[in-house]
Amino acid sequence: MSDLHDVHGWLDERLPSLLREHDVPGAAWAVLQGGQVVDGAAGLLSKATGVEATADSVFQIGSVTKLWTSTLVLQLVDEGVVGLDEPVRTHLPEFRVADEDAAGRITVRHLLSHTAGFEGDIFTDTGIGDDCLEKYVATLHEVPQLFPPGERFSYNNAGFCVLGRLVEVLRGKPYDVCLREHLIARLGLTHAATGPYEAIMFRAAVGHIQEEQGGAYVPAPIWAMARSNAPAGSMLAMRPRDLVAFARMHLEDGLAADGTQVLAPGTAARMHGREVDLPDLGLMGTSWGLGFERFDTPDGTIIGHDGTTIGQNAFLRIVPEAGLAIALLTNGGDTVSLYHDVVGHVLAELTDVALPALPKPPSEPEPIDAERFLGTYSAEVFDLTVSQDADRRIWIEQIPKGALVEMGGKVERSELVHYRDDMLIPLEADRGMHMPHAFLGDDGTGHALYLHLGRAVRRAGA
Repeated sequence: MSDLHDVHGWLDERLPSLLREHDVPGAAWAVLQGGQVVDGAAGLLSKATGVEATADSVFQIGSVTKLWTSTLVLQLVDEGVVGLDEPVRTHLPEFRVADEDAAGRITVRHLLSHTAGFEGDIFTDTGIGDDCLEKYVATLHEVPQLFPPGERFSYNNAGFCVLGRLVEVLRGKPYDVCLREHLIARLGLTHAATGPYEAIMFRAAVGHIQEEQGGAYVPAPIWAMARSNAPAGSMLAMRPRDLVAFARMHLEDGLAADGTQVLAPGTAARMHGREVDLPDLGLMGTSWGLGFERFDTPDGTIIGHDGTTIGQNAFLRIVPEAGLAIALLTNGGDTVSLYHDVVGHVLAELTDVALPALPKPPSEPEPIDAERFLGTYSAEVFDLTVSQDADRRIWIEQIPKGALVEMGGKVERSELVHYRDDMLIPLEADRGMHMPHAFLGDDGTGHALYLHLGRAVRRAGA
């Protein structure tokens, strides 16, 4: 088995060519094991400026922020201020969704484990003031309930904004101040920014997007999403070394590198434990903990989270049994393939746990009658219509709505083929991914009630 020195050498040598191979403008990484850290970077922070990426460059970590929000909440649990199974309304009496009964029953645990059941891709911009989260939570009163609280997993950005507001109310401070005082400062981090006004003080990456499918990656027209979504992952940026310092605290039973007790003994392990299983989607883990994504493999458990913002993608993977963490931060291109090459190599060299293979369509797809799957599934940010033509080919069309249109989303049509029971998979990869489509439940007429893509998207009109 290799050591950190060998891995450092391999990454320094191979990363530039991997960036070219996967059309990624720039990336930075850090690997932690046994209390030691190595890091590095390659490529460009922006094609517009030509500024080179360095190990100290800050990238947005996107939804990896949810682990930080979860940790802020569990600190409050440690202090006895809030209980995991308390209704959210105990502390946020103004919390409302369209289903009044569900709103009263949703607990802190439901939000942390993405089992609250209300639609979660709500990206309402409520301004840049310190009251933006308070205003955001007030907009949720008409958000539909997709299933009863606790019934199943459905990734929920809005739920983490509610958790961020919970932290604000119980701490009496804005969310970003809580981040700085209770995590960034206590972990001793030096290259972490809670928003663009701080990020500009560092060597900051810019996201890159395709203006048309198959086109070149160009700098995105804006740097960050709305501040009102900060607890879900719209603002936080840092260098990889600081992200693995956060991971180290989770590996060390809540202790920061200098011995500061950030979480009570045993709390980190509770966060990492299994709370809910997922459909077999391949790319989002097999189960979820309190904030943490879990890959339950035959060799052992991998935990972590991914993050996606406007043209930036982040990956954090932790192997608790090996005391290892790796952070890979990127700014455009086929980042999933890069992640698999980089993280897969590191895990193979430093652990006995293999990175699960990415889902792929069968070489000779079996023709099927897709009647159970056909129809339109509707969410706040898109409609998904599944159809089957006279040649029995299955198609899905995504029509963006609302915030997705504002972020540049376009109508996309792709072919699906049979994957497994009640599952289809795209024939062509999208940025290195073949995302399985799971069809769950029954609408009473023999048709699937949900199309599950990590989010449960409910059949329109059901």
